[in-house]
Amino acid sequence: MTSQKNYTKYIKQGAIWGFIVVELIFFSVAGHFLSLSDTAFMDFDNMLLLLKQSVPIGIIAIGMTVIMINGNIDLSVGATFALAGIVMLDSMTWPIFAGLGDWVIPVSWVLALLTGAILGGLNGLIVWKTGVDAFIVTLGAMLGYRGLVFMYNGENPTSHLNWTLVDFAEAQFLGIHTASWFFLAVTAIIWLVMTKTVHGRNAYAIGDNREAAINAGIRVGPHFLRNFILIGFLAALSAVVFYSESGSVNPNDGELYELWAITAVVLGGTKLAGGSGSILSTFGGVIAIQLLRKGLGYIGADTETVNLVIGLILIAVLFLDRQLNRKGRGELRI
Repeated sequence: MTSQKNYTKYIKQGAIWGFIVVELIFFSVAGHFLSLSDTAFMDFDNMLLLLKQSVPIGIIAIGMTVIMINGNIDLSVGATFALAGIVMLDSMTWPIFAGLGDWVIPVSWVLALLTGAILGGLNGLIVWKTGVDAFIVTLGAMLGYRGLVFMYNGENPTSHLNWTLVDFAEAQFLGIHTASWFFLAVTAIIWLVMTKTVHGRNAYAIGDNREAAINAGIRVGPHFLRNFILIGFLAALSAVVFYSESGSVNPNDGELYELWAITAVVLGGTKLAGGSGSILSTFGGVIAIQLLRKGLGYIGADTETVNLVIGLILIAVLFLDRQLNRKGRGELRI
């Protein structure tokens, strides 16, 4: 039984990378036969650009993986993303910081990250103390936090371009952009937390069987709180990285980010019910979605078609996940 579980686990974790290979082959061949371009669909430089474009959703998806392994979900990350971005850019213009010069940059970063952590912590505290399902709590938070975004500056964008910050955001090291380094660092750190620490082991245990985790002495409520703070922090970090370069936040920014992040997490093999998932596979899921969007655009598909295809793939993945996780059955049923 254990070997069968391990076999299923390896299939799920490796499938996303096989899917990426299939995407690369398909779009390269399709582009060649359709004579869309004389250049390859994905050369090395384009892959680096694709990695950079994956960063906003990617950092959030890493945090969403932790939450979903725990058996929860967070629908407020898109609104948290926008609000943290507004706090970062607007705080650079506050009179209290007028004499700081470029030192206002780390101050504004800290304020934005604190905003995300506080909003995430508020979600976690409500889930812990009320026992209300995280879906309901964060659905309400999504609406409430988005309301704060519009209250902050109406329907007008919040803009502030700091060229020192832009230069940092656009810099490259070893050919990799600053934003991509943040994404890679977050992936590595959270992977270590989830695979090498007690907190990570507890996350899997709680998601797999909450009652058993409580009986084993795990403090489930505080554990939830820490993970919601984490995802709020990561949503804010995603905003900090993104808006450091763009310098302008629109009130509707971040909409549907929660759905894209959840799609990437599920595509990477994390169970919606909790107790199973992989940070590295989520990283692959983010790349796969971005590659799919880019590839479908490359062969001439419009936005509606792209969303339709990704939606169908998500349904297929969820169906396959259900089949692979049937208990007490020796074979898949179609």
